Amino acid sequence: MTNEHGEVFFKDRPQFELQIARLIYSENPDFSRGWSGFIARWTTDAPDAEFYLAKGVRRLTRINTAPEGTAVALEDENLFDHPLLYAVEVGGWDLSQKQAARLREYLDRGGTLVVDDFHGTLEWSGFMQSMRRVYPDRAVVEIPDTDEVFHVLYDLDERLQIPGLGAVLRGVTYERDGYTPHWRGIYDDRHRLVVIINHNMDLGDAWEHADTREYPQPLTALAYRYGVNFIVYSMTH
Repeated sequence: MTNEHGEVFFKDRPQFELQIARLIYSENPDFSRGWSGFIARWTTDAPDAEFYLAKGVRRLTRINTAPEGTAVALEDENLFDHPLLYAVEVGGWDLSQKQAARLREYLDRGGTLVVDDFHGTLEWSGFMQSMRRVYPDRAVVEIPDTDEVFHVLYDLDERLQIPGLGAVLRGVTYERDGYTPHWRGIYDDRHRLVVIINHNMDLGDAWEHADTREYPQPLTALAYRYGVNFIVYSMTH
C-alpha cells in the first residue's frame, strides 16, 4: 500500500529505532459511524498522519525513524518491538478479554498507548468499555501540567484544542458535544504514563494536513510538539 508520496505503508523496517505503529482493532457495531462508515475506524488518516509525523520526528530529534508507518494487531508477534502504539477513533473499538489482556501485558512491559481522534460523551463511553477490560484496577485521570510528558523535550504549556480539518472548515474546534479538550492518562505503579488520552482532539488531522492551506499552522506546529513529546517520553520511560 502506498500513499500519494510514493511511500510504502505497513512495511516493517526493523533497521530503524522507531517505526510509528498504528493499532489494528475490532469495532463495536453498536456505535454509529456517521460519514466514515465505509472504512475501518483504525485506518482513519492513514497513512499520511504517520508519514508527516515521522518527517517531524526525523527533523526535530535524533531518533532514527522509519519514513513510513506500520499497522500492528495485538495478536502480532512483533507487538513488543514497538515502544508506542497509536490508536484513533477508539470510541468505537471493541477489545475482547484476550485482546485486553494482551494490551495490558504490552503496557506493563514498558509500552505506551496514545489514543486520539475521538469526541464527545458517547465516544468516551465506547472507549472506556474496552479500557476497563484492560485496566479495571486503574483510574483515568487528568494529566497534570507538571507531568514530564509535557516537558520531556518541548515545554507544552498551551492547552489549545487541536481540531480536525472538517471542524476547522466549519469554523469551530469541536466535534459532537466534545467542546472541551482533555489530556488524560493512566499511570502504572511507578507513575509511568502508560496510556495517553487525547480526548476531543484530532492530532492526526493536524499532522496529515501540515501542508493544507486551510489548516492553521500554529495548531499543526503544536500537534507536532505533542507527538514528538509523546514519542520521546515512550522511548525514555
